[in-house]
Amino acid sequence: MSRRWGPLAGLLTAHTVSLTGNMLTLIALPLYVLAETGSPAATGLAGAFATAPVVLGGAFGGVLVDRIGYRRASVLADLVSGVTVAAVPLLHATVGLPFPALLGLVFVSGLLDTPGQTARIALLPEAATAAGVPIERAIGWFEATERGARLIGAPVAGLLVSALGALPVLAVDAVTFAVSALAVAVLVPASLRPAADPGQSAGYWRDFAAGLRFLAREPLLRAMVLLVLVTNLFDATKSNVLMPVVAARDLGGAAAFGLLVGAMGGGAVVGSLLFSAVGHRLPRRATFVTAFAVAGAPPFWALAAAPPLPVIAAVCLVSGLAAGAINPLIGAVKLERVPATMRARVYGVIGAGAWAAMPVGAVGAGLAADRFGTTATLVTVGAGYLLVVLTPLLGGPWRHRRRPAPPEQPQPDRSPTPAATGAG
Repeated sequence: MSRRWGPLAGLLTAHTVSLTGNMLTLIALPLYVLAETGSPAATGLAGAFATAPVVLGGAFGGVLVDRIGYRRASVLADLVSGVTVAAVPLLHATVGLPFPALLGLVFVSGLLDTPGQTARIALLPEAATAAGVPIERAIGWFEATERGARLIGAPVAGLLVSALGALPVLAVDAVTFAVSALAVAVLVPASLRPAADPGQSAGYWRDFAAGLRFLAREPLLRAMVLLVLVTNLFDATKSNVLMPVVAARDLGGAAAFGLLVGAMGGGAVVGSLLFSAVGHRLPRRATFVTAFAVAGAPPFWALAAAPPLPVIAAVCLVSGLAAGAINPLIGAVKLERVPATMRARVYGVIGAGAWAAMPVGAVGAGLAADRFGTTATLVTVGAGYLLVVLTPLLGGPWRHRRRPAPPEQPQPDRSPTPAATGAG
């Protein structure tokens, strides 16, 4: 069977470029708000408006992605997001951009972000089959592109913000959305879709409810969503508020912020690639807990201890290395348990559940930093992170995180044949 690398290359390219653009905004937006307002609380509010639409888009957009098609949904999502991101520097440079208007644009920009990513993920098994690549390896590559986006986007964004300011970086982000849309439109054929027939739609809300019911019947998926919901809340306090505040106050500003995020992303790229090579030989639950424990609390405590910047960067690098195994482990479980015709809606609900508390984390971190200081907040959140990620060791549905057994091979029929009994 001939291999077609175009679809897989298109998805990987689009994912890399789109997420690199997201990293530009992750660095530029909080620094822009912090420079304009001088308030950690306002920075946290902007972070909440950036993450809340991701939750809503994931929860309610998956059904639409299933219905309009994965390829088309990916292209449309990138185009709409690019227009809204471009409006931020454009309005600031012309008629002005009040803070409430900025929040509105940030909200709209993030609304289609999750559906676009979900659409690309939903096409991954078929693209891997077309390329003749094992799905585990394709998942590892796909996750490595996300980590690579952190490696490339964060340091570049930090340098660009230092040199040009935050608004030009947001304009570059708008261009990345256009490039991502073009990659999918050109390299991914319209014929690439799940082989299974999705059947007749029962209507938006019934399709949406079917996705919820499926997730409700899967204890392991529910446990994963709950765990990631809490850890993402903690991560939002760091990435949206605490790290940019510490970087701006103590470490030299945007370049330091970009270096720390990039160090974590670089480590995660290596971690994802290593996992794609050897992950199938590792015990899932022990690997999952170890990776989360190393990835989660240490960066908080390093920021609180305030050593020199290279030390904090080294901690973030090791943390990222461990984090590289987390998403491939989650992705493998989802792939094994979610039917092909329900990928977008179920993945969307899972993604929305995982992101649901991030706006709370961003706002809460801003308020806590104002009230108690960044050091106390960092120490407390780091301790909570460690306690939460150890809960899979208690058992429950986590006992079922093993790989599914390979299908049994048909046994030869050993019953006597007419020839063997002398008949005939």
